[in-house]
Amino acid sequence: MTTVNPVQDVGEKVAESQPMGWVARAGLAARALVYLAVGWLAVLVAAGGRADVDQRGALSEVLTQPMGGAVVAAMAVGFAGYAVWRLSEAAFGVKGEDGAGPRVKSLARGLAYGVLAFGAVALLAGTRESQSGEQAQLAGTAMQQTGGHWLVAAAGVIVVGVGIAMLYEGWSSAFMRYFGYLPQPRRTVIVWLGSVGTVSRGIVFFVTGALIIVAAWTTQPEMAGGIDEAFRTLLDQPFGGLLVAALGCGLIVFGIYGMAEAVWRHVPDGQPA
Repeated sequence: MTTVNPVQDVGEKVAESQPMGWVARAGLAARALVYLAVGWLAVLVAAGGRADVDQRGALSEVLTQPMGGAVVAAMAVGFAGYAVWRLSEAAFGVKGEDGAGPRVKSLARGLAYGVLAFGAVALLAGTRESQSGEQAQLAGTAMQQTGGHWLVAAAGVIVVGVGIAMLYEGWSSAFMRYFGYLPQPRRTVIVWLGSVGTVSRGIVFFVTGALIIVAAWTTQPEMAGGIDEAFRTLLDQPFGGLLVAALGCGLIVFGIYGMAEAVWRHVPDGQPA
């Protein structure tokens, strides 16, 4: 006899409902916008400008523009929506994918974008501490604890692994599994956008994770400053300006691809699988 859990049954119906699909598309659009802004800031920094090249830096820049507060508030709602969608996948399963792996990925993404939504709200409330500073401070605090260096190093290994996974996904165009039938010209454009954008994002994550490992090894928490530290480290290398500009353009491409995801990606639609 099969026992039905009413709470789980309701949760699964909500997770696969059309309103959840709208929430997912809003979240994908917010993610795309923040990557467009991060990529643009990277290009500006490569040209000699000054900015924090990470998600909070991008939101801070948006906040200085006309109607910036309203835009950041809308993006905060989008990030929260993205988090809710991913957490629902972690709880009730990822449509079309089996096993624990996809659920764990959705959990990580949901938590990350929940933090980003909180950071956007904190910016609106007047917080001005940089994202890289907070991350470095967190790493420094962890290193002061017993076994903290190993914990920070493990975090770096995870970020490196995420970067490698992104590189593979971009190189193999595995992201196209998220789309259904598309006319060939449109499909060709999305493959190009997704490949260039995802590989660029993978490189940024790989360098970020490698610097976190170095921070743990050398007890230099400032090197665990996240994406911003990765870009600044690359900027100090030979031809660093060109490399940072190229990666910035790549993240802009990822943002454009993200907009295509927001429109055409498979999301919950309330229809039976």
